[in-house]
Amino acid sequence: MHIVAVGGSDAGISAALRARELDPSAEVTVVVADTYPNFSICGIPYYISGEVGHWSNLAHRTHADLEATGMRLRLDAVATAIDVDGRRLAVRASDGGETALEYDELIVGTGALPVLPPIAGLDTLGAADGVHVLHSMDDTFALEQSLDRIVPSTALIVGAGYVGLEMAEGLTARGIAVTQVEMLPEVLPTVDPELGALVHAELDRHGVAVHTQATVTGIARAESGPARLHVVGAGPDAEPLAWDVDLVLVVVGVRPNTDLLVAAGARSGPRGAVVVDDTMATGLPHVWAAGDCVVTHHRQLGVTYLPLGTTAHKQGRVAGENAVGGRARFAGSVGTQVVKVFDLVAARTGLREHEAAAAGFVPVSSTATPDDHKAYYPGAQRITIRITGDRDTGQLLGAQLVGARGTETAKRVDTFATALFHGMTVEAVSDLDLSYTPPLGSPWDAVQIATQAWVREHHLPRQVRALSPG
Repeated sequence: MHIVAVGGSDAGISAALRARELDPSAEVTVVVADTYPNFSICGIPYYISGEVGHWSNLAHRTHADLEATGMRLRLDAVATAIDVDGRRLAVRASDGGETALEYDELIVGTGALPVLPPIAGLDTLGAADGVHVLHSMDDTFALEQSLDRIVPSTALIVGAGYVGLEMAEGLTARGIAVTQVEMLPEVLPTVDPELGALVHAELDRHGVAVHTQATVTGIARAESGPARLHVVGAGPDAEPLAWDVDLVLVVVGVRPNTDLLVAAGARSGPRGAVVVDDTMATGLPHVWAAGDCVVTHHRQLGVTYLPLGTTAHKQGRVAGENAVGGRARFAGSVGTQVVKVFDLVAARTGLREHEAAAAGFVPVSSTATPDDHKAYYPGAQRITIRITGDRDTGQLLGAQLVGARGTETAKRVDTFATALFHGMTVEAVSDLDLSYTPPLGSPWDAVQIATQAWVREHHLPRQVRALSPG
């Protein structure tokens, strides 16, 4: 059996590894568009900041590690077309030569591409001018070269999502004065604005100049002055804004890279992502797909699009297992995410109120600020925890957390994610047997204090309901 996987990132490599693990006799070829297979794109901001000493450290596994598993790597090779009936994949090498790879099963993990907003000048300016996107290792090296060549003192970041916030920290760590522009009402728009405001305050505390409800409308080379670029935009009331900076970084999100699959006849769904079932089958015979190019099966929302590295790893593993005859199924996502911004950690899992309402729930929320451990032990810090549950059934729907680094905020969101995965009620979280010692927690953990606050505010405890008349 010959399995071909397209894509050298999370989904493609996970699929190839799983296929080889389950069937060591299978031939597995991985087609990689660049020369950096199995690199952690999520780690790029920490290389730019200097916290990761060398770019090669971003590799989950080295080239030799991957080949030691028995897979073959075709680097600097782009998959250009799928012959579904003939089970052949057209591949173009870096020298322009075209070859055809025959396969028994094909797994496509082409990932996503950066979104380019409608900013005048963005189509003509590029890395040579100090204007960058950040999505690949090649983008990373181009940015690094600009940092070395220009030695910027100022930079502007378009977008204040996960990567934008991480890069604001990374560039600040290099001594660069950062301006951040976000079109939505608050930074980190994956959480409610009240929690995003806490992240905003952390950016302010570290000298990042944040502009929300603002857009960048144009970038041009500066005609005079010390800065290289002149950036124009508009504020909340359409008032004109302008900045003179040395560097611009555009990180406003991604879109699924689906051309290969759609041209072969695959169906597309939310946000243009390719539709797959929970086995990662595309509907095309012997063609599977996984990762940021496909839809996400969400345990609360159904079919949606939510590109996450953790999801890509799981989907790739399912696709690889099924390509060698397995019966694996992707169990679904609840959208668990976390980001560190300077000394603050923000996390979420499940649904926010507007998402839950759109899915047919009757959501209500409450916010609590429990200590991360017993207050009498030195160093206790508050965690802001927002719980969303269904008013009628008491079902837990989602949680958002913001706390200082060291408060175990990331692990506490995982407790909520586990509860969501198993369909628990908000009240039932109090039944969980969680660890306790005064330097690390409380007899009622912070997650339980927050859920108990929700029950008091929105939902009668079960004992009281049992005593209610009728």
